[in-house]
Order: sequence, then structure tokens, then C-alpha cells
Amino acid sequence: MTGSKLPALTREVATFAAIGVVSTLAYAVLFLALRTALNAEASNAVALLATAIANTAANRSLTFGVRDRAGLGRDHLGGLAAFGVALTVTSSSVAVLHAIAPTPSRFFELVVLIGANGLATVLRFVILRAWIARGRRPSRTTPHTREALS
Repeated sequence: MTGSKLPALTREVATFAAIGVVSTLAYAVLFLALRTALNAEASNAVALLATAIANTAANRSLTFGVRDRAGLGRDHLGGLAAFGVALTVTSSSVAVLHAIAPTPSRFFELVVLIGANGLATVLRFVILRAWIARGRRPSRTTPHTREALS
């Protein structure tokens, strides 16, 4: 990795992390609200899907700097792939928790799910960065492309 790419990667990670914190808080609120009417697996899936859509849009624009509509569907397809990975990780964590402790408290379910979301976030960054950042259009001008074009 060249020195010129490190600051961009650092900025991407910091922005992605900030969006992740907001998404996790929204996820937790939704999960707890849904958990009163649904089981843990369904609450997880619905809360994760709702926050994944907003998360992908925010990361597309703020983390990766893609603000035009070109490639929007393709980029959200990448978000869907990341959602699938996150759903697998979080659903597996709930299944393991319920196998170990059949009636855990909602708080403990949430703690386990937030931990699983941490792992899913790392995987989501890798997937979205590969999918969205590599799909950048040559016409887009970021600080790096402006320098390269000069």
C-alpha cells in the first residue's frame, strides 16, 4: 500500500466505524422493540435488514464518496451480499446462545448480537469496500483521482 492510500483508508475506516456505531444503536433499539412481539431470530433479521439499507446508503455516500445514482443498484446489491453475511453471523450467534442457554434474557441476547455485529461489521467493510470502492466510475473525481488527472 502506498503512502497516498493510507490516509484514504484511515478516513474510510473512521467514517465506516462512525456509521457503524449509529447503525448498531438503531439496530439495538429496533431489536428490543421487535423482541416484545417476535422471537430473537425474527427480531434480529428485521432489525438487521432495516438498518442495513440505511447503512449501505450512508457508507456509499459518506465512506466511499459515491454520490451519483450511477451504479446505485449494483452498490445496493453489494449491500445485500454484506447483509447476507451479517445475517448468517448474527443468526448463528443467536442459535448457539439458545442452544447453550434456552431462555436467555433479552439483554443477554442483545449483548451476544452486538458482539456478533462487531464481527459482521468488519466483514461488511471488506465486502462493501471491495464492491463499492472498486466499482467507482472513472468520471468521479475524488482527491486521489483529481491528483491523478492533473
